[in-house]
Amino acid sequence: MKSITRALALVGAGALTLAACGTAPEENAGDGSSDAGGGSDYKACMVSDAGGWDDKSFNESSYKGLMNAVDVLGIDHSTAESTTVSNFEPNINNMITQNCDLIITVGFLLAPATGKAAQENPDTDFAIVDSTAQDADGAPLELENAKPLEFNTAEAAFLAGYLAAGMTETGKVATYGGVDIPTVTIFMDGYVDGVAHYNETHGEDVEVLGWNKETQSGSIVGTFEDQSKGKAVSDEFYNAGADIVMPVAGPVGAGTLASAKEGEDRKVIWVDADGFETNSADPEAQEVILTSVMKEMTVGVEDVIAGAAGGEFDGTPYVGTLENGGVGLAPFHNFEDDVPAELTEELDALEQSIISGDVVVESEASPAGA
Repeated sequence: MKSITRALALVGAGALTLAACGTAPEENAGDGSSDAGGGSDYKACMVSDAGGWDDKSFNESSYKGLMNAVDVLGIDHSTAESTTVSNFEPNINNMITQNCDLIITVGFLLAPATGKAAQENPDTDFAIVDSTAQDADGAPLELENAKPLEFNTAEAAFLAGYLAAGMTETGKVATYGGVDIPTVTIFMDGYVDGVAHYNETHGEDVEVLGWNKETQSGSIVGTFEDQSKGKAVSDEFYNAGADIVMPVAGPVGAGTLASAKEGEDRKVIWVDADGFETNSADPEAQEVILTSVMKEMTVGVEDVIAGAAGGEFDGTPYVGTLENGGVGLAPFHNFEDDVPAELTEELDALEQSIISGDVVVESEASPAGA
């Protein structure tokens, strides 16, 4: 698919221009690790969400971007891994006391703590993955020293929903979320609409279990950590007849992989990173991953660090889209020969229709300006 080719080319080039929308090792919570490199006195730091650096999802992808920047630029760095929400503010403060020039926080749940720290430390640059900085009441803050890195994942999830509807053998597919926040529900909205678009195009009636876009209600397990809850809800979906499930729940998605491995003809659509690659140590998991809805967080984080280290930081929001390569579908990997050529062609055409505006993908959770 064209989006895949473009995304891989961007990764290979190691650059994704972070402009305004439309323009294109594990540690204990609260502890930081630091390695100086290359003699540079610039220091980039990162604080994880509660899933930790090895979540095979957004924390891991963002951390990889930091480490790529450290390797390429020869800069100093420090990290703090959160295990609970209560770690967020202390971990950010830890980075501040370490005199970090840029502090990147990872995830929507860190938005209030990021906003508070950015307001109190105007001489320190901040960037937040998957959100804007927020005040204590959750209202977005526009700050010169806090750059949002957001992703309109509804567009890529729309393609995933269309793919799922075209690949299901039971006429039922499913999705669920970890926590009811915009960066989760945006995936689910796009997925549901993608299935609906397939039904309209082909005169089919594929059913989506787990999410009602109109009422904004459905299966939310309430955690990004408890994999047993992902296993339980996925068991319910597969037993109810769904054969493709998209978990939007970070590490909890491992429960869906476990459930899929227990039955025949069960498939999983991963999110955030290419799940086939992040689960490379588990060939059985790779066997059930149809594709992934990707956010190019690794390249985005690396590029914002490179810009900031070069004196080109600003608070202008970046929004990743299909058009600028910030979101897209991963390769089909082991399912490459199973996805009909006609369906692949439809997905390519649909992607172009979304980019041109002929097909409009909408979600209440879409980033402002998307």
